[in-house]
Amino acid sequence: MSEREATRRGVLKGIGASVAAAMGTAALSGSAAASSPWESVESPTGNTLYDVEYTDAGAYAVAGGGVVLERTELGWQKILDGGPTGNGNSLYGADVTDDGKRLWFVGASGAIGEYDVESGVLTDHSAPMDVTNNFNDVSVTGQAGEANVYVAGDSGKMYYSFENGASETWDYVTPGSGSAINAVDFFDDRKGHIVDGNKSVFRTQDGSTWNKIGLADANVNFYGVDSDGFDDVWVSGGGGMLFHWDGVEWTPHDTGDAGLRDIEVTDGDGDGYTVGGGGKVYELDSEWTQNQTPTGQNLKAVVCGSVDIAVGAGGTIIER
Repeated sequence: MSEREATRRGVLKGIGASVAAAMGTAALSGSAAASSPWESVESPTGNTLYDVEYTDAGAYAVAGGGVVLERTELGWQKILDGGPTGNGNSLYGADVTDDGKRLWFVGASGAIGEYDVESGVLTDHSAPMDVTNNFNDVSVTGQAGEANVYVAGDSGKMYYSFENGASETWDYVTPGSGSAINAVDFFDDRKGHIVDGNKSVFRTQDGSTWNKIGLADANVNFYGVDSDGFDDVWVSGGGGMLFHWDGVEWTPHDTGDAGLRDIEVTDGDGDGYTVGGGGKVYELDSEWTQNQTPTGQNLKAVVCGSVDIAVGAGGTIIER
């Protein structure tokens, strides 16, 4: 894990513990956390939840129809309905600035929003360069108001702004063959990885030029990526497959048959989760093992914190 990512996760985990305590949920660690079950949590929406993130105000999730949910002392509540444009464009990806103060989200028809979790102010950055294609994921680095913003396009383009998404500061590049870019994750200001629909993984050292680093003979689609360094990358994909890059070679891990839509692995690859079809959750603890969950709904995203959270179809929220 990079120093930047470790710092951000440490800050957000501490804040998440406070929120968990306020909600009456004990913040568990070590063996206590490992033994606790996943539990279903009441959701204020039936729309599919596509991503979930921790900010310095707690956890947020984004969903179909432009819905944004916040985890509060009273449970999960809807704070936005309609997305950044108000047109109801579904939101597929989210990320948080390094200081935890701004939640960015992207989605259908070029939707891009920046939400200030302290003031509740929403800024609409939609349709950069007049692009109204679907955006699948977003990664942001830097502080609130000064972020580098990286947006994964369904048309195979990576859109980026080094000036907090301001008008006239966007540019784009097509790293691969034009296949949809499904996920993006950065471990430093301008260093990170993407995966696309052509079974390819790319890396960048400057935020604007990309080089392919794999993956030969994968034979499955790639859906999620966790980038913690040029020598530490995890990819989740179809057919229950996970792949880890250590800077020298790719190592496959076969968990079963569920399509794995998201993956998050923490410091030193010591622990983490991947989630996917049929309510499947697999946990990393020296090896990948399946957790029991209370849902059969397809899960789309997972985030680690004092309370681990996974979200998915039908507004599903499970916590541990």
